[in-house]
Amino acid sequence: MATVKTKETTEISTIEIDTQTITFGLLGTTPIILNSMNAKVMQELLMPKGKKTTAERSGTLKHDPYAEFRRAPYTLPDDEAPTYLAHLATAFKKAIASTAVDLPGAKKAQLSRLMWVEGERIPIYGVPQIHMSVTRNSDMNHTPDVRTRCCVPQWAAIITVRFVVPILKDTVVASLLGAAGLIQGVGDWRPEKGSGTYGQFAVVDHDDKRIKDIMKIGGRKAQIKAMEHPDAYDNTTEELLGWFVAEADKRGFKGVGK
Repeated sequence: MATVKTKETTEISTIEIDTQTITFGLLGTTPIILNSMNAKVMQELLMPKGKKTTAERSGTLKHDPYAEFRRAPYTLPDDEAPTYLAHLATAFKKAIASTAVDLPGAKKAQLSRLMWVEGERIPIYGVPQIHMSVTRNSDMNHTPDVRTRCCVPQWAAIITVRFVVPILKDTVVASLLGAAGLIQGVGDWRPEKGSGTYGQFAVVDHDDKRIKDIMKIGGRKAQIKAMEHPDAYDNTTEELLGWFVAEADKRGFKGVGK
């Protein structure tokens, strides 16, 4: 404990805060859907173009699935990074803290202050696939639309959690992270949102053989190749993509689907 004296000679005591770190391996138990706010969306927020005319709408594509797929995930631009795909460290922190809503004795705000995941973007290992599905927009009529995202069926990640001791213990952090993997998840359509089961994970040793196997086949090189020439995640996606490419070519939109 340190003591500081002010001009009025009032003593203010400060407490030295100790922290501890633990590295965890996260093994995906359900596919993870990566969907960031891409640059195109942010540019439109910064300087909206306004509504398109009928002629403009007829001359442009509403969707380009392959382009949307490639824009969807957070990425690591550094060529030396172990992966191309990434997810925000804050997403994992939020998942841990949010377990406090469902578990007795834990407080979300307190956990958010006393614990955090190191880094900014966490490498996600695994081979990505293109995922298309029908969703409902947030307008008054909940208009249906088709969304294209990046999905990694078999994935893994390694995170390091730093926390304040002795307020939090390593066993508590490990338990909270394990619960987060089951009832919160990360990415789109995760359990936290109530409707999906994507992005769930199990906590394992970071040297676990299953994680090593995913790292071996789902590193940066394999991911970049898959982003350029993706496989369809399911039959629905495969059928939609086949129809879209043929229809776009028929309407004169050359080069779409590459």
